[in-house]
Amino acid sequence: MIPVKICGITSLKSAQAAIHAGASAIGFIFFPQSPRYVIPDIAASISRQLPNHIARVGIFVNEKIDTIHSTVKTVGLDFLQLYPHQEKLDELSRKYSVISAIQVKNDEVPSLPDGNISAYLLDTYRDGKFGGTGESFDWKAVQNLPTEVPIILSGGLNPDNILKAIQTVKPQAVDVNSGVETSPGVKDHQKLMHLFEILQSTGNYPNLFERNITESH
Repeated sequence: MIPVKICGITSLKSAQAAIHAGASAIGFIFFPQSPRYVIPDIAASISRQLPNHIARVGIFVNEKIDTIHSTVKTVGLDFLQLYPHQEKLDELSRKYSVISAIQVKNDEVPSLPDGNISAYLLDTYRDGKFGGTGESFDWKAVQNLPTEVPIILSGGLNPDNILKAIQTVKPQAVDVNSGVETSPGVKDHQKLMHLFEILQSTGNYPNLFERNITESH
């Protein structure tokens, strides 16, 4: 099955529901303007109660370097998902496994930043919003991108459209957030189970999230 990150986790219950359904990774959003924002201490409490094989991904938007370092240590993050800021991307990717989040505008082919990147996450552009919009973009715009770096597809994915999205883009992993919620940050167990039932047909993939950048949890 294609690896799946369930993003916007704000509670242990939602994290456990995602893992029970089949998630390979969960995402904590450390961007205060997000309705799914979680403080590092709560994320750390959730993280400590999860299986070691589940990757913890921290999402940051133009955050200070020192704050990112502190959050990695507090929560036990395995990956950083950064909305582009080339200077920070270069510095942080020398120490951590970095997922560079790229916001795709409609049908425009996105430019991809250089650097030591573990994956590119393709998300929907919406002014002032960084993920969790529930809106998809034109997937044909990102077919055959000129890169050997793995692609994680995001942006408005849900049980109704995810197979078509995978068939069109052919990513190495997918990221789902609002498409499996009852409200921002509250994951719906039935929607999660339905999503993963559908994804069983995607075949065998290597686990893109099978890397740790911190000491054992």
